[in-house]
This record gives sequence, structure tokens and C-alpha cells, in this order.
Amino acid sequence: MRIALMIEGQEDVSWKDWTALAEAVDGTGYDALFRSDHYLSLMGFEHERDATDAWTVLAGLAAVTDQVRLGTLVSPVTFRHPSQLAKIVATVDHISGGRVELGMGAGWNEREHAAYGFAFPEVGERFDRLEEQVEIVSRSWSEDELSFAGDHYSLDGVTARPRPVQSPPTLLLGGSAGPRASALAARYAAEYNSVPTDHEGVRERRANLDRACEAVERDPADLPLSMMVPLVVGETRAEVEARAATILGRLGRDGTDVPTFLEERAGTWLAGTPSQVLDQIGRLGDLGVSRVMLQHLDHTDLETVELVAEQVIPNL
Repeated sequence: MRIALMIEGQEDVSWKDWTALAEAVDGTGYDALFRSDHYLSLMGFEHERDATDAWTVLAGLAAVTDQVRLGTLVSPVTFRHPSQLAKIVATVDHISGGRVELGMGAGWNEREHAAYGFAFPEVGERFDRLEEQVEIVSRSWSEDELSFAGDHYSLDGVTARPRPVQSPPTLLLGGSAGPRASALAARYAAEYNSVPTDHEGVRERRANLDRACEAVERDPADLPLSMMVPLVVGETRAEVEARAATILGRLGRDGTDVPTFLEERAGTWLAGTPSQVLDQIGRLGDLGVSRVMLQHLDHTDLETVELVAEQVIPNL
């Protein structure tokens, strides 16, 4: 089981915060450091919290880290032209020496798009664009000269150089593994990342991906399933509840009954002592999950990051 750290990057994470997080995960057993790709806070604090550009931050982190892989979960198709995105990722891959991962999605936050002037078509069209973008990005990384004529994008003999250091960078698609998403992943993705769900949901999504792979004669074992899961961990129950209370404060839910909150999320969050979290991760592995992106909702809490590195990752 591989373990990555996932940060909600729009949530007022400064450059100083990012470098501290990168130092805490680089070379300490974490497989990767992921961040979200948003231009507004999603928690109702859009006028109070900063939101940095995802790929600019990753380019900076690529230059100050040595081992940890770096990526987005996920970059919406509505923010960038696919040729631009492919070029950005290839550039950061060179800065990092070949450690970049790209998560791509259709986009979903309508308020964010309206605020920044990004077009936000209906979900069907956004997915149409995602299908074209995934093909363009994938081919840009491998073909000497790419022409493409789709309903939304056209390219005429582009030579996308430099090639990425990796051949190619890891491309992740994700969501709930519905039929259309599973089919696209089976054709292009190196990994499918599931949003949080219960154990039955994990089984269903793995089965959907397996069927989609078989339909295109791809070995299902060649399409790993990962999961993004919120994390609350502490050496004692009191520490767990204290950290959960801090997270609730960041979510604007001060005063919530913490024990009840945690009980309601049993099975969809990783919560408890290191040994309990290990057991929960083990159950995900039994269901076919090969990598867990720990969604760290309090980016200032480096003690949690270190606790996982010291007591969870070595015992997997």
C-alpha cells in the first residue's frame, strides 16, 4: 500500500506552509504530495482565505524536494487549454526530475467559475471536453507531431517539446467510477482515484473499472484504484477528538459534537490511533485499493504528518 498526502490547496496554504509540508513528507516514506486545483476557497471563506495557483506551487516544490512525487487532485478541464496543461506538466516534470502526476477532472464548482470568468457548461459538455483533453494531453507527451480535430479543441501539427522526463507522467482520473468515467479511465488512465465512499462503494467502483478494462481488453490489474480519504489520527482518543475539533473549526462548524461527528464518518474517514488507522487502511487494501491519499484538512498540523510517517507507513 502506498501512502500520499493530500492538501486542500485553496485553503489559505501559504508558500511557507507548502515548503514545511514538503519537507515533512520528502524522503519520509510518503509516496506523493497532492494538492487540489482551485482558485477559491470551497468552505465559505472565499473573501478571507488565499488561494494559490496549483501548478505554480508544484513547480516551486519540484525545485526544493528530491524524492516525493507531486501532483493535482484534480485539475479541471475548464481552467486551461489541454495544450497548455500538457506543456505545464512536462515543464514541472523536468524541474522535478520526473516526479509529476496529473489528475484531471471535469470541474464542478460553479461559483468559482463565475467569479473568475471561466466558462462552465453543463456537465455533459464538460465531460465531452474532458475526453478530448485527456486524449490531447496523453498524445502530446508521446507523439512527434500532433494534429487533432474535435468538437471543442483543434490542434494543427503541434510538436510538444520538451517531452516529459517520464514516459509518460502518471495520469489519474477519478470520481465515482460511473460507466463513462470508467470507460475513459480504461483507455487512458494510469490510475483511478475514488472520492470517499464506504466499503460497499469501493467494491462497486473496483468492479466498474474491471468491466471497463475488460471491454477494451486491458488487464484490470493494470489500472490501480486509489482513494482520497479524510484523516484524523492521534496517539490517544483525546488527541483524535482535539484534532477533529480543529478541523471542524476550519470547516466553519465550531461547536459540533465531535464524538458523534466521528461516529457518523466511520467507514468513510480514517480516524483513530495509529494502530486503528493501520487496520482501516488494511481493510481498504483488502477491497482492492493500492494507494491512499490522506486528505489532511489542517495543513498547519505537521505533527499528524510526522505521526503517520513514524507509526503508520513503516507498519503497512
